[in-house]
Amino acid sequence: MQVEIITIGDELLIGQVVDTNSAWIGEQLNLIGLRVVQITSISDQREHILKALEQAAGRAEIILITGGLGPTSDDITKPTLSEYFNSPLVFHPEVLEEVERMFASRGLPVTKVNRKQAEVPENATVMPNHNGTAPGMWFEKDGRIYVSMPGVPFEMKGIMTNYVLPELAKRSTSQAIYHKTVLTQGLGESMVAARIEDWEKALPGNIKLAYLPQPGMVRLRLTGTGTDPDTVKKQVDEEAEKLIPLIGELIYGYNEDKLESIIGRLLKEKNATLSTAESCTGGYVAHLITSIAGSSDYYYGSIIAYHNNIKQSHLGVKETVLQDFGAVSREVVMAMAEGARKKLGTDYAISTSGIAGPDGGTPEKPVGTVWIAVASPSGIEAKLLHLGPNRMRTIQMAAFNVLNMLRKELIKKV
Repeated sequence: MQVEIITIGDELLIGQVVDTNSAWIGEQLNLIGLRVVQITSISDQREHILKALEQAAGRAEIILITGGLGPTSDDITKPTLSEYFNSPLVFHPEVLEEVERMFASRGLPVTKVNRKQAEVPENATVMPNHNGTAPGMWFEKDGRIYVSMPGVPFEMKGIMTNYVLPELAKRSTSQAIYHKTVLTQGLGESMVAARIEDWEKALPGNIKLAYLPQPGMVRLRLTGTGTDPDTVKKQVDEEAEKLIPLIGELIYGYNEDKLESIIGRLLKEKNATLSTAESCTGGYVAHLITSIAGSSDYYYGSIIAYHNNIKQSHLGVKETVLQDFGAVSREVVMAMAEGARKKLGTDYAISTSGIAGPDGGTPEKPVGTVWIAVASPSGIEAKLLHLGPNRMRTIQMAAFNVLNMLRKELIKKV
């Protein structure tokens, strides 16, 4: 069964809102063996919606629609669907009850405009929206399935997860699909490809490899297909295992693993604590670490020493070291890490100092030059990175590299 996604909203077409819904929907559908053949974005206009629905029916058996379901006059998806399916809007008391429940939880009255959310095309199957006021609607016509959902991502995801995906999975007769993503850090895409070339050529015909590079890492996604889910999973897992002798030192996790989560787990296992000292990353490393629930168990805090005066006064970096070697140097970044470790009283500390750009570079230290360091009970290690001229990319890659440097320190065998 093939799927088309239709996203509705002028805000998508003018770039005011990025369409993350389609990416998430496509990923979830793929996991149950359904393939998206087209994604169509259209404006909030009746004729555009009607034409998009008609054309989608010629390409796909399942049409998923997001957007345009609010209570205001510019949200025209529901009346247009009513026209397309030749089905008048009728009042659904259970929808109003859900709207009233949500407004009551916020201490707000239900307005006349919001009561309109309880009007739904007569031939639609209503899917409750526990995160908002606009319900999802399921239609069937001429052997096609149409599902209309709100455009707000967390509302759409709730309806998809609770109702749409389970129902589509029951009806799907497609082959089994299994993905496994190997997460690597330390080499670029082309160099990783060279290391695993022979392995890639020997992959079975039903397993495909995709390279998915992003700042600081390369993801290797293995996709297996077949008739039996357990067999496909076993095949993909076995192929992923073969990568360990080839690039094992680059692999830090699988699928949805995050470096910051892995580090948290390792620190908990060691009953150890962590602090950070940041210059060029400006707190981004601390942000990643504290994005993990429970990080207060092992993370003490950060000193963002953007100015050299703070490096001296709060981290104990000597003025002579700054003068002799410059702020972006092995000597300074090591002093920053050790200074944070002592100042905040932690077992481990990591630090960054670099030139994120676009200005500030020199022939000796061009934009993108970054030093990172890890201070541990056994000593201090530093590493030089050359990350290029893009400021945000440099910040992200520096953070990712220093976290992975810490991970490697934490898994060292004593």
